[in-house]
Amino acid sequence: MIKMRPSKLSLVSVILFVLLFSQCVLSQLRVGFYKDTCRLVEFIVKEEVVKAIIKDRGLAAALMRMHFHDCFVRGCDASILLNSSPSSTAEKDSFANNPSLRGYEVIDNAKARLEVVCKGVVSCADIIAFAARDSIEMAGGLGYDVPAGRRDGRTSLASEIIGNLPPPTFNVDQLTQMFANKGFTQEEMVTLSGGHTLGRSHCSSFSDRLYNFSGTLKQDASLDPTYAAKLKQQCPQGSTDPNVVVPMTSTPSIADAGYYIDILANRGLFTSDHTLLTSPATANQVAENAKNPIQWKVKFAAAMVKMGQLDVLTGSEGEIRANCRVINS
Repeated sequence: MIKMRPSKLSLVSVILFVLLFSQCVLSQLRVGFYKDTCRLVEFIVKEEVVKAIIKDRGLAAALMRMHFHDCFVRGCDASILLNSSPSSTAEKDSFANNPSLRGYEVIDNAKARLEVVCKGVVSCADIIAFAARDSIEMAGGLGYDVPAGRRDGRTSLASEIIGNLPPPTFNVDQLTQMFANKGFTQEEMVTLSGGHTLGRSHCSSFSDRLYNFSGTLKQDASLDPTYAAKLKQQCPQGSTDPNVVVPMTSTPSIADAGYYIDILANRGLFTSDHTLLTSPATANQVAENAKNPIQWKVKFAAAMVKMGQLDVLTGSEGEIRANCRVINS
């Protein structure tokens, strides 16, 4: 028998404890969590998502983005849904989410129906996760099983957006570090950036690339000239019209590899999109995703499942909100 010194044995015990504890935390989220308490939950959420996207295809991008913005700030706890109070500005009213983030009424409708059939059982955080998956599938992406069991948080602060959500001006090193802070590899960062294949953007998120890139008062030279000219027509210099939005890609309602194809053609809308070409490793991943769209869809589904486990509240933590917009009294 091999004998271990007490110090080594102690270290091994600590490592085993940490591993077992981590597995225990993750295991509290599981596929089929509501099987015995609210069997129709995923059917009801999907029905509301389908109805909404049939009326407005842009909601697929909105609901996917809502899940991302929820999970990257305080974890996947539905803090993105909470309303501001007289004394505190909530995440939904921050510069990163207002007026661009929408789809709250879809979550409200699903929650209202669920409260009728299984009152006080399904969390708003899980509804967001289910809705994001259903939206991706509706847009042509791959469906995936969603581990559930999240609980809702009781705090939402706009001030926590900075440092947790990547702005459209980030370079590849900043993106890599921010995603690493959340437990993602650089490849997973490139994969999740593909979420920009869906949706539209306000001009303010990229107008600096058209008129004053890096303070030069000139256009970003890396932009495809024809694409830049089109963007300038859609977003005239000095325009502040909040109703003007521009497609993120050439196929803004379809979850495909068009995002990566556009980047390779120097038609990435944000600085944070084009920057993926500035590193050999990320540029290779962009090219690979453009060449193998099915492989990207598989990787994207896996990354979404992983993202849905960020800093979740489980067990007796947090609460199950009766109304997703306010904490329980």
